[in-house]
Amino acid sequence: MSFDVAIESLNCLSKYITIYYDKKPIILLDEYDTPMQEAWINGYFDDISNFLRGLFNLTFKTNKLVERGLLTGITCVSKESMFSDVNNLQVVTVTTPLYTDYFGFTEEEVFSSMDEYNLSNKDKVKALYDGFIFGGRKNIYDPWSILKYLSLAELDTYWADTSSNSFASDLIRQSNSELKIQLETLLQKKSIVEKIDEQIVFNRLYQIPNEILSFFIAS
Repeated sequence: MSFDVAIESLNCLSKYITIYYDKKPIILLDEYDTPMQEAWINGYFDDISNFLRGLFNLTFKTNKLVERGLLTGITCVSKESMFSDVNNLQVVTVTTPLYTDYFGFTEEEVFSSMDEYNLSNKDKVKALYDGFIFGGRKNIYDPWSILKYLSLAELDTYWADTSSNSFASDLIRQSNSELKIQLETLLQKKSIVEKIDEQIVFNRLYQIPNEILSFFIAS
């Protein structure tokens, strides 16, 4: 399909749904920035930026037939030029106290589910899947891994195949020695102190060392 047809697709779909059901749709756009990462690595970042700018404009800003829109991704939206035509965004990050227990399963939910499935490896499940802190809320479990474990009753690294690490790998390879020393420190289960900027901009990730750490925290 042509560029123009593609960027108008969700706008048109919203119109058709509203006419048929007499109700405006909610649009959920998951991992919006995954194509951006691949585009940066493979050299067509400007093309994908132009496409997404048009798509977001027609899907969210100028679309009068959408009830509400939700975008999820690793990178914060406010400094990306592709969002220049989209306003009134409420940005929620990994450090925001809002919705902290909605990004995964709480420990209470996990243990209760294990009881229903007659599974008793709670210490091992905690060690393997208790992977997130959102805002000030600790003990948020990886939802995909928990669902797989409940279904198969086998402990495994289910999260490993849920996303690509090529962008992060590229950042590490091209980073300076200071960052590599910091990463080695973390691998030794020690701490580092660094100022973090949650408003990540792709073309700055290779220029400012702590920008990479910001990306790691978000991802």
